[in-house]
Amino acid sequence: MFRKFPRKINKIVVKVGSSVIATDQMKPRMAHLRSLVGQVSAIRRQDIDVILVSSGAIVLGMGELNRKRRSSDLASLQALAAIGQTILMRKYNELFKKNDQKCAQLLLTWDDFDNRLRHNNARNTLHTMLEWGVIPVVNENDTISTDEIKFGDNDKLSALVASLVQADLLVLLSDVEGFYHVNGKEKELFEEIKEITREIEGFALGSSSRFAGETDQEAKKQMSKGGMTAKLNAIKIATQAKIPCIIANGETKDVLLRILKGERIGTLFMENEEKVLARKHWISFGAKPKGAVVVDEGAKQALLKGGRSLLLPGVISWEGHFKKGDVIIVRDEQSHEVARGITNYSTAMMQGVQEKKGQRELIHCDNLVLSER
Repeated sequence: MFRKFPRKINKIVVKVGSSVIATDQMKPRMAHLRSLVGQVSAIRRQDIDVILVSSGAIVLGMGELNRKRRSSDLASLQALAAIGQTILMRKYNELFKKNDQKCAQLLLTWDDFDNRLRHNNARNTLHTMLEWGVIPVVNENDTISTDEIKFGDNDKLSALVASLVQADLLVLLSDVEGFYHVNGKEKELFEEIKEITREIEGFALGSSSRFAGETDQEAKKQMSKGGMTAKLNAIKIATQAKIPCIIANGETKDVLLRILKGERIGTLFMENEEKVLARKHWISFGAKPKGAVVVDEGAKQALLKGGRSLLLPGVISWEGHFKKGDVIIVRDEQSHEVARGITNYSTAMMQGVQEKKGQRELIHCDNLVLSER
């Protein structure tokens, strides 16, 4: 029985992991790249827009310099990314040209999502490229971005891109067949997951790469810094934007074409029934919090009822250096995150408020998102 997606697939984002891009010797896997590009080109000929989010720059940089171990210092990682990115794009350009398709590189940083103006500019650029029939090849700008190199995965980036362009499907291609529950020496592949529960998150934490078909553990460790937990976090972002997601093995023959035909390959994560509004989705996932405030129990309970603004009298303390219009975290007295929102006050303004009664809200309810999302 074939899968049925919630709606027709007109736009798809495909994230490709380093293990699909490069060999254990950190060299391009040309057979896999040819297959990937051939599939993407075939999908484009079906009038389906495709955005490719591709890892592999740092790994290919390592291969170019014959380095077997991943560097730990920032300058070295950025230099490797700069070297590898040129190799990666040269291969993509050559292969897409052979398939009579055009591709273009788009390097993004988390700041491109954090800043609302740049967020909109990135979206407009992607839409324009798609309108022109160009296949965007997106990667984190590792040469200048410290956060991505520190956390080391493109899963979140692919989910943010999918949300940005309102894709109909996000596919995460890796070296695993899908999402597993590992119990001792046994493993159970989930065909479909309707909701990411705490139990599912626990399965991700308990997963082991030895069940994922990895033959060289040390080589894989050098190539990839992501994992199943990172993928689940990315899927949460996409499904909150009402985008279904699939985790599948990038080495499966014609994997993308077969997924779009409805074959039950990998694990399908269903979209959330209620889509989070674009602005609140950005507050939850796209913006980097610049600080935090701690609220008393009364303010916490008022917020949890929903539809309430955060008023200044409920604020006990604050931390960080934020300005008006920044996204901040709201915590309770036990340091648990309660909500996130756009502040109407800067740190300096907070320090200058002597009498809180009668002052307007710190965060208006329209700009506040509860963290149980």
